[in-house]
Amino acid sequence: MTLRLSRYVRPRLLASGQIAFYWIVPTYFRRLGCGIPNEPLGNDYALACGNDGNSGRAAALNALFDEWVAKRDGEPVAGSVRHGTVDWLFREYKQSKAYLKKVAPRSRPDYERTMLLVSDIVTKKGDRIGDRKVQAITPVSADKIYELIIQGPHGERPRQGEKAIALCRRAWRVVHRLFPDQFNRDVPNPWDGVTKQPRTKKTKAAVTRDLVYRFAWGCIESGQPGAAAAAVICFEWLQRPENVLAGYLRWPDYRGEQAPTMIRIEHHKTGAVVWHPLEESTDSGVVKFYEDAEAVLACLPRRGIPMILRQVREGIAKPYSFSGMQKIVHTMRDKLGLPSTFTLDACRHGGMTELEEAELTDGQGRALSAHKTQQAYEGYAKRTIERALSATRKRHAHRLANAAGTEFRNEARNQFRNEDSGRAATPIKTMK
Repeated sequence: MTLRLSRYVRPRLLASGQIAFYWIVPTYFRRLGCGIPNEPLGNDYALACGNDGNSGRAAALNALFDEWVAKRDGEPVAGSVRHGTVDWLFREYKQSKAYLKKVAPRSRPDYERTMLLVSDIVTKKGDRIGDRKVQAITPVSADKIYELIIQGPHGERPRQGEKAIALCRRAWRVVHRLFPDQFNRDVPNPWDGVTKQPRTKKTKAAVTRDLVYRFAWGCIESGQPGAAAAAVICFEWLQRPENVLAGYLRWPDYRGEQAPTMIRIEHHKTGAVVWHPLEESTDSGVVKFYEDAEAVLACLPRRGIPMILRQVREGIAKPYSFSGMQKIVHTMRDKLGLPSTFTLDACRHGGMTELEEAELTDGQGRALSAHKTQQAYEGYAKRTIERALSATRKRHAHRLANAAGTEFRNEARNQFRNEDSGRAATPIKTMK
């Protein structure tokens, strides 16, 4: 297979046998004064050139090069930003590995909206924040920007302000490491320590097992087995919706030749892989742990190696887009009379909550969910009535046991005192 390389990208064979990609400015333009530095792009073709050779980090560098050429020729540059401005900082952040590798494609549109929200703020002087130099954004400026953001057109929006602070703090930190001379030496990151307005955080919805399977069988009857399987996978095996739809669960992962009694779940966000047992052989026979879920998967047509695919035309199947699957879920939940909070994400939260209702230890729960920290794991388990009832039962049993123990100790102490009080007092001899 031949891969198409972006402009000025050169492959190099490393000593390890891998092929690495480098973006190199031609010597002719370097002699003309082009100051854009050459850059190694790593050995991942998709990150270097995109899937088609027209995107990735190389596309961003080629855009910078085209701007330089246009300015040198005296041509107007559409959409260009001045070096060292806030717009430039956000552009560099979006081209960095910290953004491309750490921010999921599902979250990037929200990041874009937040960056534009900050950049497009118009100051009292009439200029945009995005056109100001990075060094002009002081801690006082950051506080004022935060106050402007939370004063939304329909009331206060403290959550939007928190998102803006977190994103700006991260972008400042990443770009400062790459271009330290563009920042204030005394206060390189003005977003550290911004005082946020207190707010009551909303709890994400979590659906129950009954709702998940009502949805699943309703989808199968309506000819939407992909949505049915996605909901069940998110609930039972706790895979993130974006990973389910992106094809990270494949048919060979389900009762494959190497593990016929297991299902392999990959969590792309954390890189963790969890093997979930599907059954166990006992003296009384085989116990199937996910019989209902496997019945749903049995209705899923095999359209390719990934389990969740949509039929485009005869012989061709593609993964669902996240927005496309959302529309199907919304349509089916309305048709089945399910609550508006029913989403694939709520299915995963429901599965996590069921782990806590089953009274698993922290280690047991994280062994199934693949969360790396206890804090991340606890954020998914909702405080339901079932969990409260279980805790109340334990507290009540503890109180009864403690009362019985206290009564026993009191009886023993009283008997000892009564026996002691019946004895004759021993006379005390005094010394003459």
